[in-house]
Amino acid sequence: MNIDLIVVLCLLAIAIVAFMMNKPRMDFVALTVIVVFPLTGILTVNETLSGFSDSSIILIAAFFVIGESLVRTGIAYSVGEWLIKQARNSETRLIVLLMGSVALLGSVMSSTGIVAIFIPIVLSIASHMKADPKRLMMPLSFAALISGMLTLVATAPNLVVSSKLEEMGFEAFSFFSFTPIGLIILFVGIGYMLFARRLLVAPKDSEVLSNTGKRNLTDLIRDYKLSGRNRRLRVNSGSLMIGKTIEELQLRARFGANIIGVEREKRITHKVLDASSNLEIKMGDILLVDFFYKETVDDFCNAFQLTKLAFKGDYFTDQSRSIGMAEVSLPPESKLIGKNILEIGFRSTYRLNVVGLRRNGESLENDITNESLKLGDTLLVIGTWKAIKNLQTHNQDFLVLSLPAEIDNVAPALSKAPYAIIALLITVGLMISGFFPNVIVALLGCLLMGAFRCIDMDSAYKSIHWQSLILIVGMFPFAAALQKTGGVDLAVSGLLSVVGNSNPHLLIGALFALTAIIGLFISNTATAILLAPIAINAAQHVGASPYPFAMTIAIAASAAFMTPVSSPVNTLVVGPGRYKFMDFIKIGVPFTILVMIICIIFVPILFPLHPNLS
Repeated sequence: MNIDLIVVLCLLAIAIVAFMMNKPRMDFVALTVIVVFPLTGILTVNETLSGFSDSSIILIAAFFVIGESLVRTGIAYSVGEWLIKQARNSETRLIVLLMGSVALLGSVMSSTGIVAIFIPIVLSIASHMKADPKRLMMPLSFAALISGMLTLVATAPNLVVSSKLEEMGFEAFSFFSFTPIGLIILFVGIGYMLFARRLLVAPKDSEVLSNTGKRNLTDLIRDYKLSGRNRRLRVNSGSLMIGKTIEELQLRARFGANIIGVEREKRITHKVLDASSNLEIKMGDILLVDFFYKETVDDFCNAFQLTKLAFKGDYFTDQSRSIGMAEVSLPPESKLIGKNILEIGFRSTYRLNVVGLRRNGESLENDITNESLKLGDTLLVIGTWKAIKNLQTHNQDFLVLSLPAEIDNVAPALSKAPYAIIALLITVGLMISGFFPNVIVALLGCLLMGAFRCIDMDSAYKSIHWQSLILIVGMFPFAAALQKTGGVDLAVSGLLSVVGNSNPHLLIGALFALTAIIGLFISNTATAILLAPIAINAAQHVGASPYPFAMTIAIAASAAFMTPVSSPVNTLVVGPGRYKFMDFIKIGVPFTILVMIICIIFVPILFPLHPNLS
């Protein structure tokens, strides 16, 4: 063992100890590694900084941007709502659906990109279900890693191993060669995480969720007794409303009805418009209406030829992506004191409607239209989120007391959701086709999202998690140093000298263990490049088929479950899941051993060691 290798191993040991202690920060340790390696003379500056030019870093950054685009257009939260609905408030059902969905998507596109997209979805789900993100983020990362075991194109090591088979004169793996063993590992992985999640408990001194202290829409609906007052009505042909403005109809004064918003078809989607006084009603519009007197709904619909449409939630919560609420109070100097709701003209001035009034801590249940406002009154206003945000700039006659928690999930580019889906489908389709490098396709996806105005430049730059990227880049020098100093070759030679002529099943286990261990320190692609030819030669040496050994290398290269830095997939969830280094050791090591046992048992069955060649 040469001096340079000893230095590299010492630096690696120091870095691992720092990661395990979580002091200092992981990205600080990574930057320290980048500084130290050129000073030792083992690596040049260019070799040390090679991670910054690696295409995987650009790929990860690009998918952060694509993921943020899906959040800004509301798609991410729609997926989250589907998962919440299907989970029925069951964490067990949620983990099964989450891992299945992530594995399926990751089998045809970048697993790292999938995790970047799903992180905000999972955080939103955790907030909604009052669940601990720590119990959900690791199932997310494990499912993404398992997705690399499902198809030929799911991850680079699979392609590397397949190409090595061709180079050495054997038939390459097919697209679905990996699927049977991958599905077995997926099913076992889901069962394992349902058990192991119990070990992922947040410290007692930390909050399970990032509680902002804000009330949500449901709280406001309860406090102001709005339940049952909402209706969703379609304007039919021949309606007396068509062609008239909301102000001309005088619906509040005549019927106690208040149009909150208007859903109108815009090209390939529906958009909720501000219920401004001068908005003209058109045929086919869907009116979101608040009724002070529920018993007048039928007469109202008959008078204007309107059709009732179904609601899924309570009081416009179905439209919470577009429609929001806010509480405002009247200060002593307010000019609104002494005036009633109609006189202050809230709709014409602020494009918002007053739907609730609390006085002395009690909500007034009667028609508040003609109620004179008093000092200390609290009003509940409703309208589009854009109008509510604009309300904060007006503070002369009232004060905005609180905004509901849902404002944090508002999609500022909601109307661009169809275009975001188109851009995502193009990106995924090109990745599946393999016509262009994945990194180029990912950058194209970013450009499409920008061209369709699903995201702006400022939001794109802010969406990139620079801490995670620095951590990944900081691990690249170890890969170069271990190869340059002969550390990898030394480990491989030692293994073959011990089990080279042993039982093939034992050799499969040893190759898996070696691949998984080396994969802790260098990229899984580099590990596959190094070990695939060794595995194939070892198979020939013991007179066995190369396919089970090659498959073992590919599966083990994706089995990067043991540390937060063994794969970018794990690194991405460290922050959102508030994990420590030991969390991955505690959960990942047993599961890696479980996957190794699966390989030893099932790989020789699916890929016979001694196939009939006749």
